[in-house]
Amino acid sequence: MTYHFRVSPAGAALLDDGMAAWSAGLNGLAEYWRAAARRGATPASVAHDGARWWSATTRRRRPGWSLPNQVVLETPIARLRDFSLGAGEGVVPTLVLPPQAGHDSCIVDYAPAQSQIGEIRDAGLERVLALDWKGATQATKDATVEDYVAVLDRAVELAGGRVNLVGDCQGGWLATLWAALRPDAVNTLTIAGAPIDFRAGDGAIAKWVDACTPHGSMAFYEGLVASGGGVLRGEHMLHGFVLIGPQNEVGRQFRLLAQIHDETAVERYRQFEDWFKYTQDIPGAFFLWIVEKLFHDNRLITGRLEVGGERVDLRKIDCPLFLLAGERDHITPPEQVWALDGATSTPPEQVARRLCGAGHLGLFMGREALREHWRPMMRDVAALS
Repeated sequence: MTYHFRVSPAGAALLDDGMAAWSAGLNGLAEYWRAAARRGATPASVAHDGARWWSATTRRRRPGWSLPNQVVLETPIARLRDFSLGAGEGVVPTLVLPPQAGHDSCIVDYAPAQSQIGEIRDAGLERVLALDWKGATQATKDATVEDYVAVLDRAVELAGGRVNLVGDCQGGWLATLWAALRPDAVNTLTIAGAPIDFRAGDGAIAKWVDACTPHGSMAFYEGLVASGGGVLRGEHMLHGFVLIGPQNEVGRQFRLLAQIHDETAVERYRQFEDWFKYTQDIPGAFFLWIVEKLFHDNRLITGRLEVGGERVDLRKIDCPLFLLAGERDHITPPEQVWALDGATSTPPEQVARRLCGAGHLGLFMGREALREHWRPMMRDVAALS
């Protein structure tokens, strides 16, 4: 008797990711042992390397913002930070929306030489503000998308009523949603690695959502939120990111072992891990809305999304668009970003696409992305401001 096993596309993709993780781990270990053999390592020195590696991988520091700034607005779910240089009069202010995905918002100001905020200011956009999303608490666990829209309303009002809107990943679809609701307040819209069509391309999130919502059931995600007392724990979000690309996580840990004698490499590793692994919680109501309405139902691009009783019509957006996608972005493939092109009323000649060689996070803080894409893109925004 012959047995035939049928594996779903989502299951097959997860199996492939698992095999890639094993391969990354074996390659990292092999690299370490080759280096150890070259330097004539002894059992004692190997044990010392292991202890240093363990310390670097388990001790986390709270990440922080790099450039001087001032908190000019504080709400239960977000702060508004002002990075402006002088008054900046005569230039349209720029408002940056970082991702709200279980990590600190300071990724948009990751380091002095790796800062979106710095590139924006250097482009001549002297008045720059950024939202800093707070971790959810029991007091804010029921925050909704309408609450996030209200924060944007207040931030833009404080900035003067009209802004260049910049959004990364989740901040990108939120910026797009808000631009459709308040088109007269948006001078330009820039999104990077932002899923507008959540079903386009070969996106990892869609695979996981399909695997975790059999027959459209939200029970798995509702259980996650319930286990956190009404919030999605940041560590759950972190584990989700790791499972989306396990080979990246495993490879990074074993590359550290191979480079454990390189102090610069160790500090670079620590800096990234401090940001990536120092998590914060997400309001449960907001998270479940995202999974159902956007990830599963894909309502933003199909025109079926409603916020506060108003339909989100992307055709109401008619400002210049700047779209940045990552060639190696396994979370938000370029097709999901490009979907905004043609979905709005912006003329084709006012839509600028840029494809970077980076992965997802590299789009926001990678040196290549910042130098070769953010810098000229923000200069183009400045010319319209």
